[in-house]
Amino acid sequence: MKARVTVTLKSGVLDPQGKAIEGALRSLGVSGVASVRQGKVFDIEVDGADRARAEVALKEAAEKLLANTVIENYSIDFKN
Repeated sequence: MKARVTVTLKSGVLDPQGKAIEGALRSLGVSGVASVRQGKVFDIEVDGADRARAEVALKEAAEKLLANTVIENYSIDFKN
């Protein structure tokens, strides 16, 4: 079973990397970009077909390693 864990900064948390990307896009002449917030994406393949069990394991992985839950949110999406 394949899943994607997406980690993003919580709203209100300063995102200096996002601001740097935003500035770089402007300097490259890319127009129409109002703001940029950066994040992380993890594509994970989980053994077995039990979605509930996989979700528990992925939540544990996100909370222990993939995300700093003090300043980041995460979401888990399963792929077919």
